[in-house]
Amino acid sequence: MVFTRRRLIGFAVFVVSSIALLYFVLPRIVGLHDAWHRISHGDVWWLVVASCLEVLSFAGYIALFRAVFVGGESRIGWPESYEITMAGLAATRLFATAGAGGVALTAWAVRRSGMDGRVVACRMIAFLGLLYGVYMAAFVIDGLGLWLGLLAGPAPFAITVIPAIFGAAVIGVFLAVSLLPGDAERLVGRWSTGKGRLGRIARRLAAAPAAAATGIRTAISLVRSRDPSLLGAIAWWGFDIATLWACFHAFGASPPKAVIVMAYFVGMLGNTLPLPGGIGGVDGGMIGAFTAFGVPVEVVVPSVLAYRVFAFWLPTLPGAIAYLQLRRTVHRWEADPDPVTQVTSA
Repeated sequence: MVFTRRRLIGFAVFVVSSIALLYFVLPRIVGLHDAWHRISHGDVWWLVVASCLEVLSFAGYIALFRAVFVGGESRIGWPESYEITMAGLAATRLFATAGAGGVALTAWAVRRSGMDGRVVACRMIAFLGLLYGVYMAAFVIDGLGLWLGLLAGPAPFAITVIPAIFGAAVIGVFLAVSLLPGDAERLVGRWSTGKGRLGRIARRLAAAPAAAATGIRTAISLVRSRDPSLLGAIAWWGFDIATLWACFHAFGASPPKAVIVMAYFVGMLGNTLPLPGGIGGVDGGMIGAFTAFGVPVEVVVPSVLAYRVFAFWLPTLPGAIAYLQLRRTVHRWEADPDPVTQVTSA
């Protein structure tokens, strides 16, 4: 990632305009002229609880990172794990689509620690598979639970059953990919030898599913190991949702917990939009989802906007500092000609 003056100025303008839109223009559009008054008068103690829950969410992310990327003797201790994950979270908030900035920064840092490039790719796929496997499983469990009446709360078909079908389909696709033979890329390479341009295209097309299959099998293997640190994937999402729950309580509301979970994950789909940190997309998605569940919009808007203050801004400043610390750490690693290997196989 290259930080140029033009990029930084452009990003600053975007953030300022987005904040103005979310906190001043949006409330007027939906007829909530006193939304800022509501936000500034939330229950302080519940907001403190929300900030603490968000910190626990970050801790879960760090634990999952260590479970996937750190094994045996390693140059990546707890301080380095903090630097990589917090810098990655800041990059996720500030750059690219659907967390691509954080993925790129994390892969770069782990690669510089001495891990083989193919192993880094495999472990990154496993990390994302574990993290978003929880996401898709929540769609299925919570969506069907609400629709079937097993969980308390209203159950609009469009934001319960359809997300559940989507989550089940994604899980099925990834499990199917894991069944690809481990030597698929080698077999395609052998077949394509001497076939010119067609062979090169075939090898490139085979590389991605082969890497994905290896990464997903690694994720399954990690789950079978029953490493308690893998619960960090659940902690990452769970405590972040709990932060949103605390923000609702700060403004005197308590929607059913299953509704909070479903609206949260539906709203998070806005993170796939090409917006830094999903500013606007996630906020609007969550507000729309809660409104579809029948939660009063005058409570939803201040609660969601308060939650986004913790989710977006809380990791950004320490993440930026962690990035500067990580650069020094990487320079130290690069000065060492004999790095310690963290993980020797996929």
